[in-house]
Amino acid sequence: MIIVLPMSANNPAYNQTAEETITGLLQRLAMLRGWSPKTTQSYRSDLLHAEAFFRIAHSSLMQADQAGVLAYLASLGQDGLRRSSIQRKRSALSTWFTYLQDQGMREDHPARHLPRIHKSRPLPKLMSEQDVEALLEAPDTATTTGLRDRTMLELLYATGLRVSELVTLQQAHVDRAAGLLRVIGKGDKERLVPFGEEAARWLQDWLHRRPDQPASPFLFPGRGGKTMSRQNFWLRLKQYAVLANISPLPSPHTLRHAFATHLLNHGADLRAVQMLLGHANITTTEIYTHVSRARLHDLVNRSHPLGTKD
Repeated sequence: MIIVLPMSANNPAYNQTAEETITGLLQRLAMLRGWSPKTTQSYRSDLLHAEAFFRIAHSSLMQADQAGVLAYLASLGQDGLRRSSIQRKRSALSTWFTYLQDQGMREDHPARHLPRIHKSRPLPKLMSEQDVEALLEAPDTATTTGLRDRTMLELLYATGLRVSELVTLQQAHVDRAAGLLRVIGKGDKERLVPFGEEAARWLQDWLHRRPDQPASPFLFPGRGGKTMSRQNFWLRLKQYAVLANISPLPSPHTLRHAFATHLLNHGADLRAVQMLLGHANITTTEIYTHVSRARLHDLVNRSHPLGTKD
């Protein structure tokens, strides 16, 4: 139940317009909390937007109850706003009502204890198997650098390694006989990752032609035998994507996504993919099932006689 204190000289906000009240309170909040003008304007815009909604319902932001706040947030979703935008507006409302409580203008807080708004996780960008093949064939393997890059790309796609795991991979971590990599992942957690025959062939070629690096333990050393930077690898990947005419340009992480999604598309078990990727929680891996599902929808829409045509 909403409890609003009566109008008095101690509550001048009730004798002002909503815009004047919001502006005045936000100016005080900005001074107290050190907000930038941009932050203050963002809060003002969000609160005025909410005030306009409540005015349509013959109410006001000052007198809104929890049911009204819920209706307002629901209307934002119906209007197609992103969850992050809805969460920002909810945060503005919470700040507003908290301040009204602190100033004795309200006794209740209608934006408190509302259901959480979970941010939607964006689906990973997906490369087709044809794009991956074109990318792998882009380096000039007649050169030492090209052979190194081709081997790195092959391993990245064959294992789903993170780029940080790939560039820090050491020769001692490669078991060619068993076809396994010993990978040190996030939190220094170790896992064994198999690699296929194609990657093994390129790896063998690279080890035969790999230039001597003094005392470098790394499989793909950078200058002076040190670790290659992730930024350097990304720049080279970008160059090869341009050569292969791939758009949008993939990131190194896109190959990791392609590895997982293509495995699932070909019938791999989700738990197995989780182990290969080194995910601590399977819910992190489950996002790839959404990608596969999206691909199936697209396939039906493009191929079925009753599907949506472009």
